[in-house]
Order: sequence, then structure tokens, then C-alpha cells
Amino acid sequence: MELRDSLSTMGFVLPSTTSYVVYKSSSTIKSKKYNKRNYSSVSRVQVGGSKISSWSSNRLLFQGKEINTTRKTTTKYWIITVSSQTALEEFVNCSGAKGVHESAGISRSKSKVLRNKGIERPVIIGVAADSGCGKSTFLRRVNEIFGTKVSQSHTPQGELVTVICLDDFHTLDRKGRAEKKVTALNPEANNFELMYQQIAALKEGYDIMKPIYNHQTGLIDPPELIQPNHIIVIEGLHPWYDARMKQLLDFTVYLDISDEVKVAWKIQRDMAERGHKLENILASIESRKPDFQQYIDPQKKDAVAVIQVLPTRLIPDDTEKKVLRVRLIQREGIQGFQSVYLYDEGSTIDWIPCGRKLTCSYPGIKFHYGPDNWYNHDVSVLEVDGNFEKLEELIYIESHLNNTSTKFYGEITQQLLRNSSAPGSNNGTGLFQVLTALKMRQLYEELTGKSIAPVLV
Repeated sequence: MELRDSLSTMGFVLPSTTSYVVYKSSSTIKSKKYNKRNYSSVSRVQVGGSKISSWSSNRLLFQGKEINTTRKTTTKYWIITVSSQTALEEFVNCSGAKGVHESAGISRSKSKVLRNKGIERPVIIGVAADSGCGKSTFLRRVNEIFGTKVSQSHTPQGELVTVICLDDFHTLDRKGRAEKKVTALNPEANNFELMYQQIAALKEGYDIMKPIYNHQTGLIDPPELIQPNHIIVIEGLHPWYDARMKQLLDFTVYLDISDEVKVAWKIQRDMAERGHKLENILASIESRKPDFQQYIDPQKKDAVAVIQVLPTRLIPDDTEKKVLRVRLIQREGIQGFQSVYLYDEGSTIDWIPCGRKLTCSYPGIKFHYGPDNWYNHDVSVLEVDGNFEKLEELIYIESHLNNTSTKFYGEITQQLLRNSSAPGSNNGTGLFQVLTALKMRQLYEELTGKSIAPVLV
């Protein structure tokens, strides 16, 4: 019998596809906590020798996409996509898998992908920022630098890079947070124990079944399979809020957007793209501010690199926030990390580029470089105040920067031109995102002894 016909007899009307595993239960399961229910026995129909990736009691997940099903009977089935390489029985619970996360797990043995991909040591990178501060744009630039494409699934995964959003470790769904009157920034709404255990497992080379927070529905969905990769980026509100997480991270980046700029960006995004009312946007910002200041913002003091976006100093009393002053704050004395500098390392330099070589309309553009102190850490600061008009002219700026970790002359300019429409490409935001991504590539090569070929156009 065809799979579609088999599933139909079990009470489902499905689109045409063949990659499913179906679990049927007539009683309960005790020993496995892979669903919110408890079971004691289960019969499995497996198709084509394939394995399991995720499951649900009331809908079908196929290749990362939800497919509607119509139930005809009251019989309980768990329909499971079969794209992964690891069977359900190979996972065990960890102590952090509690409550809404009880179906999360860690594989019993090390992942086969370590051998298949030649991974000796996954490199773990943390990217911290508040919501709407440019994490997605920054990570697109990171993937460009590594020359890798990632899947358009809930958790982007590619040949080299996997990007895990830490919102997946929320313990409260949207409704639950509203009822308890807590924001997603509050530690009470996040499972740091599970986060630490699963990221540590990935670093040690184990597969995990990671929870999913569904941003569209605001609900906590069944978990998905995540396997080790060459580079694993964890991004979100609290990458190193837990001191144990800080020890797992090989590199840390904090995107620090000033309140004035953050409000302007959020109003522009939420009003223009999402149709939100101004008063609701401002109320949301104010409600999050105390938790942001207490739980999120303190992480920046320990970051290796901070990209700080501030209002311009070139326009007095600027209200539009279309011209920005952006600073790249770089920790000194970090093994494997060399700060980018302008002209002369360790000097203090204020530079207005030649107007014949760098086109600048009002209010112009100004660079600054010099040593500084950041939360009792020695740092060097590279700053750009103003906008670029012609990205191809950035080759002039690139020729005056040193320790950029580029692999050929013009690589920075090329990367900015490749993503010229991305937010921040015409100011220091895009420039410093590219420079930070290049530092990540260099760090990966030093830690693993492997070389990443540059992307050539």
C-alpha cells in the first residue's frame, strides 16, 4: 500500500509526499518524555529506512514546514518527519528538559556528522542584542564572509554554519508571559539550564533535540534535531547571561544600539512594515526597558567586540536619526584577536577623508581611532560618523585600515557592495559588521587549523 493511502486509513488527509514516520499509541508511554504526554507502549511505522527529526500530536512537520492535516478519527498518532539521521530512541533527557521542554534531549553517542564533515572542534560564537537591533543583518554578512548558505528553516543550518536563536529556550509562550506580566527578557521566562546543557553538548559533538519558539504563533512547538557544525552561532537576548555559557563561547559580539536610535528604528519597522500604532510601539519599548537594563545590557561589558550605534555629532539636535555615529569597540589582550586600527596602532587619530576620494554630502563624514577604557578593560575604538555615498569608494578607506583580516585587497569593499541594500551599508554599521565577521573567520581558522577560501566575484 502507498504511504499516502496508509496515512489516510489512519485518519489523515495529506499532501503528496513520502517522507514520514508514523507513531500510533493506544495507551501511554512511561519511559520516553519525547512528547508532552506520557506513554507506555508505541507501535511505529517507518518508511524507507529514514529517521526522525520532529513530531507533533496535532499537525505534520515536513522538511521544516508545517503541513495542514485533517483528522478523521480520535485515534492518537504522532506523525514525524524523517529527514534527520538520528533515530528518536538515541536521545536521552537532560536535567534541563522540564515543563514545556520535557521533550528536549541529547544524543547518547557522539554525532556521525563529526566524521562525515571532518569536524574536530565546533567553534561557538555568541551574538547578543535586544530585539530589532540588527542581529539578522549582521549574521547574513557573517554567512557571506564564510561563503556558506543556510537553510530557510526555523533554525538556519548550512554546510559550515548553524545559527540558533535563543528565543527557543523561552519557558513561557506569548500568552503565558502576558498572564504573568513578565517580558521575554526576564530570566524567569527562559530555560538557562537546558540552554547550557544543549550548547555544551553541541560543542562536545552530540546531537540535540532543541525546543522551538514559534514567533508567528507565540507558542512553544515540539523540538527539532540540531547537529554539530563547524561554526555554531547562538544569537539572542542572553547568550552569556549565564556565567557557564560564557565559558563555552569562543567569540562574543554585542550590538549596542542607543535608545534614541533604537526607538527610531523600531518605529520605522513596526509602523511601516507591521502596521503598529505609535503609542503601542512606545508603550512596548518602555515596558521592556527595565528588564533590558537589568538583564541584557550588562552583557556588553564582557564582549570581545561591540558595535555601538549612536546619534551623529555632525548635526546639532538631529531628530531624524538618518545619519549615525558608529563605534567598533575592540577588547585588547584577547588571544587570537587583533584589533583593527587606522593609520598608526595605539595612536589617537581624528581624520576627515579627502573629499575628492570619498564623496560626502552634508553633513560630511569623520573618522576617529584611539585607545580607551571600557568597563575596566583596555580597548581600542574605531569610529565613523556620517554616511557613505558611493560604496565603491570605500576602497580608499580600506587602504588606510590595518589588521583587517582580509585575504585580498578590496575584500571589505566587495562585501559591502554584495549587500549594498542591507540596512547600515551606507554607514559604519555595515563596515564594522564586515570587519567583525572577518575576525570571526580568522579566529575559526586559528582554532581549527582549517582555511576558508574567500568569496570572489
